[in-house]
Amino acid sequence: MKRPAAGGEDALTALIALVQADLEACNRLIVQRMHSPVALIPQLAAHIVAAGGKRLRPLLTLAAAQLCGYRGDRHVALAACVEFIHTATLLHDDVVDESSLRRGQASANALFGNKPSVLVGDFLFARAFQLMTDDGSLKVLGILSQAAATIAEGEVLQLVTQNDISTTEAQYLAVIEGKTAALFAAATRIGAVVADRPEAEERALDAFGHNLGIAFQLVDDALDYAAEQERLGKTVGDDFREGKITLPVLLAHARGDAAEREFWRRTLEDKEQAPEDLARAQELIERHGALRDTVARAQGYGDAALEALAVFPDGPVRRALAGIVAFCIARAR
Repeated sequence: MKRPAAGGEDALTALIALVQADLEACNRLIVQRMHSPVALIPQLAAHIVAAGGKRLRPLLTLAAAQLCGYRGDRHVALAACVEFIHTATLLHDDVVDESSLRRGQASANALFGNKPSVLVGDFLFARAFQLMTDDGSLKVLGILSQAAATIAEGEVLQLVTQNDISTTEAQYLAVIEGKTAALFAAATRIGAVVADRPEAEERALDAFGHNLGIAFQLVDDALDYAAEQERLGKTVGDDFREGKITLPVLLAHARGDAAEREFWRRTLEDKEQAPEDLARAQELIERHGALRDTVARAQGYGDAALEALAVFPDGPVRRALAGIVAFCIARAR
């Protein structure tokens, strides 16, 4: 399958237009299920849900169901479930990472504190599982609960490898497969499940989501060293300050000389960072082509995602999903 023309927001706009009614129903359900008589819960949950985001994961569920010819409404609640899982992980991640910004706005933990953020994240996980059980499909429950467990494993693995410059590319890939790709894959796969499509189509959508998720995270990791804060919507250099070992760092470290490797050891392992060290890290990553090669790696996974779509007939939804691949990678350009 050919790559779509490079696209940005136009691809996202096209996908939203195809599932507009379902997305509006999903958003209404999200607001409804965030309600609680404990006032802090909807207040804090509404803050992070309203903080923006493109609803990419629930959009993938809605589009995958449409691609598979589904005519019911189960996919709407399951898309909301996917968004709740994602939002819960964001709340927990910002606490773990001590992040002060989320999509350019103050993070929930910065505004409300760590304890409320963790507990409301737990609430959203519980709401997600209520939506799964309301659906009544053990297969759907198995797919989404496994994704939730895999996300947690990925986050713990990232914590274990943080500040360890000896982390391998295989370990890094395992982190992003867990913390990002697992939910992308589950979000798309359940579109085929609700439509009762053949196993081959389930596998194809799982592969599409998995590869798209890896490409998405690779680009995110590149942007942390390349983009301006206003464009990226988060504090640039967060990964560096937290000592996260990402592919741009691994490539620059492997290609650097002894003095450069000592720089990475001091700043990421020992966490001895001076104000000018972020600029130095960006310069080393640029010098060794680490950003270019990270984005090229993302494009390879994007191409694999496109190939997975080839089992479906051509049409507006397949073309829109292909456009989302270009959208994810175009963020780095």
